[in-house]
Amino acid sequence: MKKTVLLLSLLLLVVAAQAQQTDASSANPAAEPSPEGTLPTSVSFPIERVQTPTHADIYCAGFLSKQLLPNTNFVAGGLNTPNTTKFVNSDIIYLTGSGYQSGQQYTILRELKNPNKNELFAGQQALIKATGQPYAELGRVKIIDTRSKSAIAAVEFSCDPIVPGDIAVPFAEKPAVSFHAPVRFDRFAPFNGKPSGRIVMAKDFDSVVGTGMKVYMNLGAGQGVKVGDYLRAVRSYQDDLKDPVDSLSFKASTAEDTQKDPPTIESKFMSRSRGRVIHVADMPRRAVGEIVVISATDTTATGMIVFALEDVHVGDGVELDEQ
Repeated sequence: MKKTVLLLSLLLLVVAAQAQQTDASSANPAAEPSPEGTLPTSVSFPIERVQTPTHADIYCAGFLSKQLLPNTNFVAGGLNTPNTTKFVNSDIIYLTGSGYQSGQQYTILRELKNPNKNELFAGQQALIKATGQPYAELGRVKIIDTRSKSAIAAVEFSCDPIVPGDIAVPFAEKPAVSFHAPVRFDRFAPFNGKPSGRIVMAKDFDSVVGTGMKVYMNLGAGQGVKVGDYLRAVRSYQDDLKDPVDSLSFKASTAEDTQKDPPTIESKFMSRSRGRVIHVADMPRRAVGEIVVISATDTTATGMIVFALEDVHVGDGVELDEQ
């Protein structure tokens, strides 16, 4: 009897071990088939483990809107006006405008302008203007009293301090972003023909961004992009040629004194060589990060960088990922 129990126990252990191996192999990105013509390495096909957006990421990201939002409902002050001009969680604020009802929730937005007129890439200001007006999402308030000319509201959730003049729009729930399991990230994937665009701006007008930071792109629902989609951030070496800082490295010599016939880089900064020439346009495009869409309009999308192999730049290209 003891031998029978022992044999059954061993058999169950073997079956369980085989099942675990099967599950592990199916969940292991390294077990995925490689695209034809590739020999994956940890550099060309790193394992991508993404950061899932939180509630604050989704509701504090901001957005670009082609349609200007009405600004007739706005913050007039607060309980301790004029001694206090910035309001956060649990503060009482006053709202000017109409249509307020007790119990209603409103999102507080700020219509943005960039005081820095320097462009991060050629044509950025014109592209932002064509894409839409930038808005910051500052928090959520709840109307608690409407008996006076100004509605009284309590700040339920704040992303950044709210100040007089910030506008109030009816609050709307946003869809959650589904979890992304680890997959292999194809660093040198060619253009896949899917909808593509560009990062036109980053939150807080940042120029270089990384994991967890928010970016705004000039493609949206009109191109089939929806919340939860993943976009690949890409950059060519020709883009580096156009960058005033990165382009300086193309001017530097890469030759060794012992080289008989060193090649030269063909670019607008160097004359064409009669010898061997490195054509920058022939170098592979590289993917620098992955972006998940957390909100979208017809023409724009707000995304959060969930995986970055290097710094992501405002001006980098984006395309809908095949995942």
